[in-house]
Order: sequence, then C-alpha cells, then structure tokens
Amino acid sequence: MSGHSKFANIKHKKEKNDSAKGKIFTRIGREIAVAVKEGGPDPNNNSKLKDVVAKAKANNMPNDTIDRSIKKAAGDLGSVNYESVTYEGYGPKGTAIIVEALTDNKNRTAANIRNAFTKGYGNVGTPGCVSFMFDKKGQIIIDKEECEMDADELMMVALDAGAEDFSDEEESYEIITAPEDFSKVLEALEAVKVPMLEADVTMIPQTYVELTDETDIKNINKTLDLLDDDDDVQNVYHNWDE
Repeated sequence: MSGHSKFANIKHKKEKNDSAKGKIFTRIGREIAVAVKEGGPDPNNNSKLKDVVAKAKANNMPNDTIDRSIKKAAGDLGSVNYESVTYEGYGPKGTAIIVEALTDNKNRTAANIRNAFTKGYGNVGTPGCVSFMFDKKGQIIIDKEECEMDADELMMVALDAGAEDFSDEEESYEIITAPEDFSKVLEALEAVKVPMLEADVTMIPQTYVELTDETDIKNINKTLDLLDDDDDVQNVYHNWDE
C-alpha cells in the first residue's frame, strides 16, 4: 500500500545529540503533565496520556523517567497551569504552518511565534486558515535497519490491528492510522517487539509545496528553527516538500 510517502522520510535520525534529546524529553514531560491533569494518571483509563506515553517510548524516553513524570504530574495537579494553544500561518509561497504550544503565558508565546513567522517573511493567520489542508492521523515510523520483521508480515500485523495504510519507503516503513486506532495499532506492534523510531498522532498535509528559490528556503528554515528553539512550542507541522 502507498500513501503519504513524502512524509515517510525519517525525520529524526537515531543519533540525536544530547541537547536535542533533552529538549524532546522536556516537551514530552509537559505533555504528560497536561494529559494527567485532564484525565488522571492511569494510561489505561486516559487515552491522551496513553498516546503521549507511546510517543515518549518511541523517542527512547526511559520507562522510569516516564513513570516519574506521571507521578510528579499527579502530585502537582494544582501547579500544572499550561494552556494548549494552536497557531496557524503562512511561510514563503503560501506554505502552510501549524504550531501547537503549551504555555503558562499566552502573551509571551503569541509574541514569540509571531516573531518567528515575521523573521521568515511569513505571517500568522486566523484559526482554521490552513488546518483544513491537513489530516489528523496516527503515524508510526519504523527504521528498516532496526526491524527484523519481513515487510509483508509487518504490514499484516498493522492492518489486522486497524491501520489505514502501510508504506514501504527507502529507509523506513510508515504506518498510518485513524487517531482513535493509534493506540491499538501501537500495542499490536509492541506485542511483536517492533522497534519504533517515531509514534505520534500528527497532522499530515494533503498536498505539498515545493520551494526552489534559495531565499524562500532560507526564510522557511529561519521560521522553523526559531519555532524549534521556543520552549513553549510542542509541535510544528508544515506542507513544505523538503
């Protein structure tokens, strides 16, 4: 089966440097805190927390670190005051960008995100201005080098568990699910010990924009780098065909 192949390239190589890994763990810890506050500390009774834990494991976050984060969040419910905010906007040549943030100061976050768009000669739009160009899907990326299972066998495990799509790419396998089936498919893969490079409920573009002008490429990279450096930003989705 084939599907969102342009999105199936391995986005994060295994050799993450320590600072990048630390940043990812911090962001996931914040997501765990919000999920626990909203639905309690038991992943079996909190689907949002279950999905965040899956994401943490796919990013090689140690189990004891995950458990500590959940316990800490459960004990600090009164002090968890992060708000979830989403911004949408445009980069060069109308590229669509969605930014998800968790913040304790919406004014600070809004200013920083607006600055990131402005410095890349883009602009923040109104809510809903680009999100209709994306589909919310569960996405699981498996590095071929790490996976001992045959592609056909892996595909059948995923599809039998409820996956919508399976792509065999050059360096990786990509499995796409409906958001509500993400955890079920993930559990089926974990049961047969498939190592996952990435696993998350994400926003997948319906179409992609190709940038050929060096200035446009420089500008969108500037915006994406500034967003990545912002501690409040959790996820960034775009339809630039890199």
